[in-house]
Amino acid sequence: MSSFDKLTIETPEQTALEFPLAGIGSRFLALAADTLLQLAAAWIVIMIFAVSAISLSLLSKVAGIWTFAIMIFILFSVQFGYFALFEALWNGQTPGKRWTHLRVIKDSGRPISAYDAILRNLLRIVDALPTMYATGLITMLISKENKRVGDYAAGTVVIHEKPLQGVSSIWQQSETPAQPPATGQLPQLTVEELQLVEAFLDRRGSLEPHVRSAMAHQIADRLAERWAIPPEERPDAEKFLEAAAEQRRQTARFR
Repeated sequence: MSSFDKLTIETPEQTALEFPLAGIGSRFLALAADTLLQLAAAWIVIMIFAVSAISLSLLSKVAGIWTFAIMIFILFSVQFGYFALFEALWNGQTPGKRWTHLRVIKDSGRPISAYDAILRNLLRIVDALPTMYATGLITMLISKENKRVGDYAAGTVVIHEKPLQGVSSIWQQSETPAQPPATGQLPQLTVEELQLVEAFLDRRGSLEPHVRSAMAHQIADRLAERWAIPPEERPDAEKFLEAAAEQRRQTARFR
């Protein structure tokens, strides 16, 4: 994979996090799937409101007009609110993106916010100009990170989230809670260390197994060296990082 096919984030701890970038083909495949779902939803709305408008117009012309106006508003919401709503609620995924294993994240590697989802999708209007997403296509072709106009405005990128057998999704809670090592209470993570650990934990599911394991041990070794925790007291690097991050969050919560 070339440097043009991945997003590399240098953390304050000088550890590189790499995310495979989604190409134009996979993004348009996801868009096609989402568009089919939008068309299906629009067809259902039109059928329901068309029957309602005809029925109400027989009773009151004003009621029929209002029914038609409500239908137009709902169709507009389906067209322009579909992507923003799903990406805000599904942490950067729409049904099409979930099907193609894509996800929208921030340039920093962090999850997107509702504001980011709304902003990047409002600018689909610009990306779609003059027709068939021509502006967005041209922008992605000249961008090293395959960004469209909406991505530039919101500071986002679209990555491949490779499913790994035997590994739970990075967006689901672990079935077993993280346990601290035998040393009991861990020393406090700094803000920079917490950002590094959480960036890894948030994105580990999109990493290749060997990269994921190596990165977990590299980060755990850095922390354990500073805290003087021997390897035998932290046999599972990821559990060690989960416990350290959870303790830091719990401490901050009660301040």
